[in-house]
Amino acid sequence: MGDLNSLISNINSVNQNTFESVALQVFKYQFEHCSVYHQYVQALGRPMPQSLLEIPFLPIEFFKSHSVKSGNWKSQVVFESSGTTGASTSRHQVRDEGWYIDHCIKTFEAFYGKLDQFTLLALLPSYIERGNSGLISMVNAFIEKTGSSNSGFYLNEFDALVNKLKELRKTKKPTILWGVTFGLLDFVEQYQIDFPDLIVMETGGMKGRREELTRVEVHGQLTQGLGVDAIHSEYGMTELFSQAYSKGDGLFLPSTTMKVFARDMNDPLSIIKPGKTGALNIIDLLSVNTCSFIETKDLTRVYEDGTFEVLGRVDNSDIRGCNLLVV
Repeated sequence: MGDLNSLISNINSVNQNTFESVALQVFKYQFEHCSVYHQYVQALGRPMPQSLLEIPFLPIEFFKSHSVKSGNWKSQVVFESSGTTGASTSRHQVRDEGWYIDHCIKTFEAFYGKLDQFTLLALLPSYIERGNSGLISMVNAFIEKTGSSNSGFYLNEFDALVNKLKELRKTKKPTILWGVTFGLLDFVEQYQIDFPDLIVMETGGMKGRREELTRVEVHGQLTQGLGVDAIHSEYGMTELFSQAYSKGDGLFLPSTTMKVFARDMNDPLSIIKPGKTGALNIIDLLSVNTCSFIETKDLTRVYEDGTFEVLGRVDNSDIRGCNLLVV
């Protein structure tokens, strides 16, 4: 437990200068304590990485077929991906939901300011219907943190939502509309509102509910329908505890506990140069109790400054619970 407590302390205080050393410490811990990851790393013959670029990334499919844990502990809750009808889902074992929530709040407030400045309206039907979602857990904590009686979830109550938006527009209090992509599109097809100061936070893709559209097409419809200049986006997924945010230009900035790389499409063990298109690998230090090194199925371009774009999916991989717009 001493090793873990030391790691958690290092993760809590990580910065750009210490990220690599902390990540290598996390790798060592997970190689020793996560049986699935240990076996995978041994199979690759790469048990002693000396840099971030040498750390092996676990294919994200393992979260569907295995219980991914570092150590022997009882799960407080299990986050499950929304998936599509009939699709198998990913499961992220959660040792301490409070750890996750605290860092979600810390990350959001680092990007946008204190939550008690905002009213937050959430349009997340597919996640509410499933119930055991990391996104719902996070947004619910955000709503509570706003301290506003006007904040809350909406399933398909578009009439009530548009009336609340009109009411909040008059109060001039900063307002966030946080919605799954297909839900926001359904809403603006039925209602138009001119709310220039509204922060529209899009996440989650189409979930098989609508035809996939490019990011430009989606954001074009939403800006027109809601009367805003830009659409913000949150990037996260069931298998991660960290998030990245975009303020409207399609470029995501990861939190301090997250770093991204693009891997070669033909050689998944090789990381490609910044600015080139590849598949997305993510280091998420907050997932210290499961696996922090994830090989996703998203296409990306990662830039020198650490920002990244999400360009779609690799081949025909299943639609997942993260931002999946193609460009």
